[in-house]
Amino acid sequence: MSKKKLIIFPLVFALLTGCGASAPVDDGGASATAEASVEVAQDVSSTEASEGKYDMRDITPKDLVAEMTTGWNLGNTFDSWGGSGLSDETYWGNPKTTKEMIDAVHDKGFNSIRIPVTWYDHMGEAPEYTVDEAWMDRVEEVVNYALDDGMYVIINSHHEEEWRIPDNAHIDSVDEQVKVLWVQIAERFEKYGDHLIFEGLNEPRVKGGQDEWNGGTQEVRDCVNRLNQTFIDAVRSTGGNNEKRLVLITTVADSPVKPAINGLTIPDDEHMAVTIHAYTPYDFTFKSDNSYDKWDGSHKADIDYMFADLRNKFISKGIPVLMTEYGAVNKDGNEDEVCNWVTYYLTKAKELCIPCFWWDNGQFNAGNEFFGIFNRNTLSWEREKVADAIVEVYK
Repeated sequence: MSKKKLIIFPLVFALLTGCGASAPVDDGGASATAEASVEVAQDVSSTEASEGKYDMRDITPKDLVAEMTTGWNLGNTFDSWGGSGLSDETYWGNPKTTKEMIDAVHDKGFNSIRIPVTWYDHMGEAPEYTVDEAWMDRVEEVVNYALDDGMYVIINSHHEEEWRIPDNAHIDSVDEQVKVLWVQIAERFEKYGDHLIFEGLNEPRVKGGQDEWNGGTQEVRDCVNRLNQTFIDAVRSTGGNNEKRLVLITTVADSPVKPAINGLTIPDDEHMAVTIHAYTPYDFTFKSDNSYDKWDGSHKADIDYMFADLRNKFISKGIPVLMTEYGAVNKDGNEDEVCNWVTYYLTKAKELCIPCFWWDNGQFNAGNEFFGIFNRNTLSWEREKVADAIVEVYK
């Protein structure tokens, strides 16, 4: 999601006016300039985008995040596990990722992509924990698909809960493994510019533990804070572009509830932001015992309060937030209702300059985990109304 240097400033103006800033009615042609710059950005050739993917600007996290608009997750792909070697990529039913898939997502209007990665199945024994080179190569190949389109890219460590247990009984060994893993990832990607972002922990928690999804215990919160710091230290220790790379820390389980966000320790780092997951309201976005499928506005306060908490805790203090997972399942054809919901949700996020990444796991139809909107087999939008509603907020 790279922007070329010649057009960064007018493009940032255009994006910032979409993040709550107000442009004057008589702008002397600035709006037309911004619109023209966006068109130029969209016409940048893949060759030029590729050349810019190694640029590391001295840019603040706030300004970098403001350049991001709407995002998409390549879910149930590199975060899949249980197979063998490179077959993990397709083990959960999605096809092998191609450049054409990423191009289609980009061409739809998404300028950011998150590539969740599970590393544990591809790591050697202690103390080296050496990541399999073929797995690292394949992840880098797909990262380049997106960077060559000028997209912003997030890579993380996903589905690591079986070993990454944040409690006092495990923290010392877990801390060392987190450090060694992220040193290897950071060293591999050190040459890449500021359009590549590292997300240290995905939904860190004790599985089945007390308040697993609601902030955990003080012990768990302390351990997650320690792992956030270890992740940052590991990345910074590799030097080069990683000294200024945007890194993302998170709460217990990526939760936005007050015990989780209030329990998050903010490291002393100049290139850091916070990541949150919010499928809000849960009874609308998932199927549950109290499930409902109509979005009539009666539950919008759930979204309002959640974003207000994030604003008060982080954004008001100059700490950007990224919503790296959100989404709503299709409940037997309620796509118009989902469109109404996503328009409200993203409009509130946009006011705070919070880019949001739809969780697309490649699964469709009606079910509790069917968040797919893009059919990777046919390169078509299975839930096109929803995809259109997402990108329309940012036009």
